[in-house]
Amino acid sequence: MAEFNNVRSVSEMPEGDDAKHGFHHRMFLEPQEKKRNLKALMVKKAKETCSCTPAKVKDCIFSFFPVLQWLPKYKLKEYLLGDIMSGVIVGVLLVPQSIAYSLLAGQEPIYGLYTSFFAGIIYCIFGTSRHISVGIFGALCLMVGQVVDREVQRAGYDLKQAAVSVHTDTVMHVNTTILPVNQTSQKLVCDKTCYAIKVGATMTFTAGVYQVAMGFFQVGFVSVYLSDSLLSGFVTGASITILTSQAKYLLGLDIPRSSGVGSLITTWINIFRNIHKTNVCDLITSFLCFLVLIPAKEVNEHFKSRLKAPLPAELVVVVAATLASHLGKLRETYGSSIAGQIPTGFLPPSPPDWNLIPNVALDAIPIAIIGFAITVSLSEMFAKKYGYTVKANQEMYAIGFCNIIPAFFHCFTTSAALAKTLVKESTGCRTQISGIVASLLILIVLLVIAPLFYSLQKCVLAVITIVNLRGTLRKFKDLPKMWHLNRVDTVIWLVTMASSALISTEIGLLVGVCFSMLCVIFRTQKPEAPLLGWVAESETYESLSAYKNLQTKPGVVVFRFEAPLYYINKECFRSTLYKQTGVNPAQVMAAKKKAAKRMLREKEVGSGGNQTSISMELVSEPLEFHTIVIDCCAVQFLDTAGIRTLKEVCKDYKEIDVQVLLAQCNPSVRSSLIRGEFFKEGEDHLLFHSVHQAVDFALGAQEHNGTCASK
Repeated sequence: MAEFNNVRSVSEMPEGDDAKHGFHHRMFLEPQEKKRNLKALMVKKAKETCSCTPAKVKDCIFSFFPVLQWLPKYKLKEYLLGDIMSGVIVGVLLVPQSIAYSLLAGQEPIYGLYTSFFAGIIYCIFGTSRHISVGIFGALCLMVGQVVDREVQRAGYDLKQAAVSVHTDTVMHVNTTILPVNQTSQKLVCDKTCYAIKVGATMTFTAGVYQVAMGFFQVGFVSVYLSDSLLSGFVTGASITILTSQAKYLLGLDIPRSSGVGSLITTWINIFRNIHKTNVCDLITSFLCFLVLIPAKEVNEHFKSRLKAPLPAELVVVVAATLASHLGKLRETYGSSIAGQIPTGFLPPSPPDWNLIPNVALDAIPIAIIGFAITVSLSEMFAKKYGYTVKANQEMYAIGFCNIIPAFFHCFTTSAALAKTLVKESTGCRTQISGIVASLLILIVLLVIAPLFYSLQKCVLAVITIVNLRGTLRKFKDLPKMWHLNRVDTVIWLVTMASSALISTEIGLLVGVCFSMLCVIFRTQKPEAPLLGWVAESETYESLSAYKNLQTKPGVVVFRFEAPLYYINKECFRSTLYKQTGVNPAQVMAAKKKAAKRMLREKEVGSGGNQTSISMELVSEPLEFHTIVIDCCAVQFLDTAGIRTLKEVCKDYKEIDVQVLLAQCNPSVRSSLIRGEFFKEGEDHLLFHSVHQAVDFALGAQEHNGTCASK
């Protein structure tokens, strides 16, 4: 009751007149008592957090390792066949893609296989989604590759230098390189390829630490700032950059990889400058691979409901191209660029380079956020489809450990990948056992088959990468539909896509986030604010500009402001209200004062007559309405500036004999009005629970005042 001591919640009139005018009875709402003992609350939370019972320890362990919950309940007969089938198919797709995306990340092919192997196993232990496929993702590989190239160049390695494969038995090599910074000769403990994976692993470790920290501090809300349109625009822009970076392999050109701002334009300039050096053998091979892969992908897409498993076109192309390159001696005869030696087995684990962390710490932030956002969005999408739940914070732990642990085994950044997840789901996946099966298939490749890919041309890997961009590049066809559905989201998509492609991926993401937040601010800065009309034979009021055949009550204007009222849009609220009602209290008062002064001067001069009567009419000219009802149903909150604006509006209109009533305020707005001393004792500012009640009160009050005046 305390909250409404000075406020009449619905239409009220003097008690003797209630029955006569048919007004509603008084209705008071008693607010719930809120416990504000902060000390007691903190003590309670501390006890809950610090208490240690066997049940709580068990819950904590099972929550941190979800595999302990679902593995004992695994239905062998029901799930195993689907998991094995989907695991084998995804594994077959992962082998060529892992090798191809290694080039994108600036790494040797073996490291892509390592990454895919570890990611599937670790996510199976920590992840809560049953369907997503965690592994190499093109946009993240691009971001990793840009940082790797930058750091390799800083270390003094020549980017034009041909990549040298890592030795099968040892990681460390000795290579004498002249560092341009010091202009001194210094022996490096690591060659270019070894240093590149050091950079990639260190950045992967740093991104993983960020993701685990986000999970620990439960800041998963960060992902809400990455809307679907923003993420889609970012991935499309990154896909354009990926296509550009792979174009040189299609033509067999040996040009340095551009990085930094405007790398896309720089790359195309370099390609056209060196177009005369195109390797005809690589160009023909690329064309033939496109002829096979694109129709095969289309067949898989159009007949996926009929096919028990997608056609393994990529694996067929890789095997055929490798045999053709080896038997035709394409490297020796035509100078084609090949994958080179891919060792078998695993390299000894080694920690990230701690000295590199300051160099890559900033670059790891967008990688961590993008990886987490894509993983969580895909997890929630498939969880909703199949009727189970995923935990966003646990997903952060899962994807974080998928980066931290593999960083010690020469791997680079991973996240969920949509294309492989769709394949996994469509081929019968039931649990993450399918991820283990895919990892085992990659293990067989690592232990036995990897060296057989020695003669595989890099242009084939580039074709595989580009063909897998088809889904994201097709978003351009959806632009008219997006524009029709929501123009603001379409503009966000275009801005993010263009900035990610033309400037850089990291800056493009930042531009997209800032632009989307500005769009939200602009939407609340200039919201819709229509006048409302009455729907006949109901208690409903709707927008006069949106619907026909609405009625208005004489002398009452109903106004709705469809946004929070705060410091950004307070002036918009005031000016829109004045414009919609057609009455600016300040101008009315100024006109009255001006007319009164003119009348006074005319009296003093002694020239009364007609001009004086006109001035008197101007002073006493009545307005078309006596009440403004503000519908606050869309006002989520008020700040100090908003409360002050409401006070000023009510005060200004009261000076010209127009009362302002508020209707449909939510509890938060009511509480803000009470705390802001909006309701002064003796003033008739009233709160109403519906617009209909407020209008009825205004009409009844005017009728009552007219009756009293006639008496």
